Amino acid sequence: MSETTTTSTSYAPPRVPPAAVRRLRLTDYRCYPQLDLDCDSRPVMLYGANGAGKTNILEALSFFAPGKGLRSSGTDAVPRKSSDGIAPQWAVFAELESRGEHYRLGVGARTGGRRENRLDGDSVSLSVLARLMPMIWLTPAQDRLFAGPRADRLKFFDRLVTASDPAQADALNAYEKTRSRRQRLLDEGNADTAWLRAIETEMAGQGVAIAAARLNALIRLQNEIDAHAGHAFPRADLGLDGDVESDLSEGLSISEVEDRFMAALEAGRARDGAAGRTLTRGPHRTELIAFHRDKDQAAADCSTGEQKALLLTLTLAQARVLAQLYGVAPLLLFDEACAHLDAERREGLANEILATGAQAWLTGVERVLFEPFGDEAQFFEVDAAALRAV
Repeated sequence: MSETTTTSTSYAPPRVPPAAVRRLRLTDYRCYPQLDLDCDSRPVMLYGANGAGKTNILEALSFFAPGKGLRSSGTDAVPRKSSDGIAPQWAVFAELESRGEHYRLGVGARTGGRRENRLDGDSVSLSVLARLMPMIWLTPAQDRLFAGPRADRLKFFDRLVTASDPAQADALNAYEKTRSRRQRLLDEGNADTAWLRAIETEMAGQGVAIAAARLNALIRLQNEIDAHAGHAFPRADLGLDGDVESDLSEGLSISEVEDRFMAALEAGRARDGAAGRTLTRGPHRTELIAFHRDKDQAAADCSTGEQKALLLTLTLAQARVLAQLYGVAPLLLFDEACAHLDAERREGLANEILATGAQAWLTGVERVLFEPFGDEAQFFEVDAAALRAV
């Protein structure tokens, strides 16, 4: 196993103003025929019974980031369904305050159509919106991330990387398309070797760029975890177990790493063709390694509560990294974040969020879960797709 671990000089990012949603409007989105919500820059607490529509609000905000949204369900799953059928289109509109400027953001799609992204009325890429409003999210499905499939951990980490480098989303998509093209040729058999070589050259270049971005993000994240002493969540030691990442961390040049990856792809053609998938170790098979430092224990072997705490360690550290990179505190979307947390850690979570200055959107079944925020947050009760300020 080739494992890359990182340690470097620590740093402490300064507090910066948040990227704050000041108004949120939903149209025919999930359970909301219409929603018009005004808020200030403080953290937003959404509480109410299961099924009331809390997570739908967080998911709507997540569509301003690259990807398929907080639930990974894509645009076709979100149009409102009623007795009259499926809404022909959906839309999310937000008024954003970021770096002292005000912006109007829009995202939406017609049923079966492509997502449209707008900034002050003009079409833009999601990477533009991501730089104005960087964001990170956590969902209950991630509570056992460290004990689950490798691919889920890699997806989670790539989401953190993309938050700090929105171009990573495009790089990952391009790599997967190239990998699929190569696999189709191998599946068909008797592929032209020159054509395979050209595709593998492209794949190697894309893969090395992805691995380099991951390593840079990992170093920043580990530095921030090491620098942040005395917080309520355990320290984590992180690493990336991947051949390409390992080659880069050993100081090989970009061209040398690309050549090694291309050689591995060429040597693995017969095996990949027989298996019907890319078994050759590349960035698509990288593993995120995480240890609970104080217990000297793999994250996967920790309790559910400890795993949740470690997950929050990574997420809050990345929030502080993003604040330094962008000069604005990111939007934090925490769905049921207080689940599996005792009272002390719930207070620690509130203190950590308030210290970042971020506008965090949290959901929970009861208001009491958010008492540690006191008057430094705004509270909304959600009941049957209706919100009431409390």
